[in-house]
Amino acid sequence: MQSSGIQKATVGDVEIAYETFGDPSHTPVLLVMGLATQMIGWPDEFCVGIAERGHFVVRFDNRDIGLSTHLDQAGPADVMAVLGGDRSSVAYGLPDLAEDTVGLLDALGLDSVHLVGASMGGMIAQLVAIAHPRRVRSLTSIMSTTGDPAVGAPAEAALGVLLAAPASDREGAIERVVDTYRVIGSPGFEFDEPSVRDRAGLSFDRAYDPAGVSRQLAAILSTHDRTGDLGKVAVPTLVIHGEQDQLVDVSGGRATAAAVPGAELFVVDGMGHDLPRELWEQLTDRITALVERAEQAR
Repeated sequence: MQSSGIQKATVGDVEIAYETFGDPSHTPVLLVMGLATQMIGWPDEFCVGIAERGHFVVRFDNRDIGLSTHLDQAGPADVMAVLGGDRSSVAYGLPDLAEDTVGLLDALGLDSVHLVGASMGGMIAQLVAIAHPRRVRSLTSIMSTTGDPAVGAPAEAALGVLLAAPASDREGAIERVVDTYRVIGSPGFEFDEPSVRDRAGLSFDRAYDPAGVSRQLAAILSTHDRTGDLGKVAVPTLVIHGEQDQLVDVSGGRATAAAVPGAELFVVDGMGHDLPRELWEQLTDRITALVERAEQAR
């Protein structure tokens, strides 16, 4: 199954790069990726696997990453200042990324979709479900959290790699990604270093923008706690989290599932803050089952 190739949609003041898999007449599933991670963080085979279950799959680059618009004029965010309470360098918040997501739906002519978000993408998907309930048929939140600072906190080692100085060249950028996933990846599964290196090199070649990543991180750090609002989410919801997640502690996933009425929680032993190949079929099974249940309930 071939993808549509990279296309672009104008959404407000930004252009969003996206790619689709499968038949546009099939049930739409929108994949939202996380901090510092381009759409290729959803591997081709993973997208094809969902599309082959009878779904129309869309993945895209959030603003400030990959081939979508980068807000260079805003300059880098001062992350340490944001952590200290000074938000003067924050260019936008997660609600703006949620509105980008809804704008992409408009551009694609999709009235509603099944939303699947990973990490920051889970936060964005939650916000779309909260602010635009009619646009969401089901919600899958993977390795994400509620925004409550009491849950989902990173381990010290993970915080260290997250805040490490950016690399200055391609080789250094690849090594930094490898080092990062050695810390936050899934200890219960084989570390696929060749694939991590390949994706890191492709990501660098598509767009390397540490300042854009800092703006995304500032958006996460400056966005309000969603716990209360998640109580209003009325669509079928699945929360997936790794028991060994070092970047977003599993307490974040547990809190998300507890906040959404009727949410299903799937905690995966051995899984960290990534999507190991060995889990693709199992995750696809879970997501597809949720989609089918939601479609039957419409």
